[in-house]
Amino acid sequence: MDTQMLDSGCMMLDDQGMTEEWIVRVQGKEYGPADIDTLREWKQEGRLLPENEARPASADPTAVAGSAKEVLWSTAAAIPGLFDVVALAAASAGPLAQPPLQVQHRSFGQILAETFQIYRKGFFQFLGLTLLVLLPSICSQLTTPVYVAGIQILTAEIADGRQPRLIAMLNEAVRFWPRVAGLCIFVLVVFALLFLFALGIALTLATGAPSLLSIFFALALLILQVWMFGWFFMTVLFWQQFAVLENAGFIDSLRNSRNLARSGRDLPWFQRPLWRGAFIASLWFAFVLAVTLISEWPTLHHYLTEVMTTQDPQALLQKLTEAQQARGFDISPFVLSVLQKILQPLLGIAFVVLYLDSKIHLE
Repeated sequence: MDTQMLDSGCMMLDDQGMTEEWIVRVQGKEYGPADIDTLREWKQEGRLLPENEARPASADPTAVAGSAKEVLWSTAAAIPGLFDVVALAAASAGPLAQPPLQVQHRSFGQILAETFQIYRKGFFQFLGLTLLVLLPSICSQLTTPVYVAGIQILTAEIADGRQPRLIAMLNEAVRFWPRVAGLCIFVLVVFALLFLFALGIALTLATGAPSLLSIFFALALLILQVWMFGWFFMTVLFWQQFAVLENAGFIDSLRNSRNLARSGRDLPWFQRPLWRGAFIASLWFAFVLAVTLISEWPTLHHYLTEVMTTQDPQALLQKLTEAQQARGFDISPFVLSVLQKILQPLLGIAFVVLYLDSKIHLE
């Protein structure tokens, strides 16, 4: 008897093309009966997916006993004229499966939960993609001491009439990595503290009540800051040369750098190592500033024009944001940035030559 009912149910499924109304089951809940037009509306709204279960409304599940009831159910993809079965089959055979439409929108909590689930499942793949960006940056920071030491060694060798091989020079430069790295960190930290000190002076002057005493106090702090900057600049002017070429230790490199910078007092001021070093550094900073201004001039000019012509701050911010988004990739700043990196060894070479010349006069 069960077999006859099963056969009857199968015949109804085979004859479902003659059925005009259907019952669909979504997440365990039945909806309908609905005709083909209503089903198409549900499909357009994303309420009905090809994978959802469906059966003809004329099929009576009460007439089927036990597990045979499930035979009455097919999928919505089997309803004639509702889904393109050929297109669905081609899409499922493609290399990438498209995500199905959702029956209902996710809540914000569900979005966050699914975000972490996807990240957890593909953690190592996402980590690999991150390393593509992170590793070059880390390598750049780690190789900076080798670059600094290599500039000193290569310049000294060429100035002495020798032409060292790149591999041999790098092997020699790697030996100085710990010392040069420590000095680099020390110099950067001190300069950052000096900058913060100057910023604190400016904030104190800007936020405090304007008075003669506050102005005098700010000027005194500014003079102190300039003196500290000059003293530290003199201390680190030749630290790279002493740390690498003289193989001096951490403290000795700074001490010898200060002594060499303060030497030559019997010479005219413009021939002293300190002023020559300051002039070389100023030339390089002027070059960097010029390159930056040239590459960013169209943007700066546009910003200045908008600032001068726009009165509403909100409209000004919106215009600046739109201009930044519409700018896209510009080849000129990229080329100038590459040019700056290529010419950057000139600064190190100039200081090595100045160091060698100053050592001759000192001796």
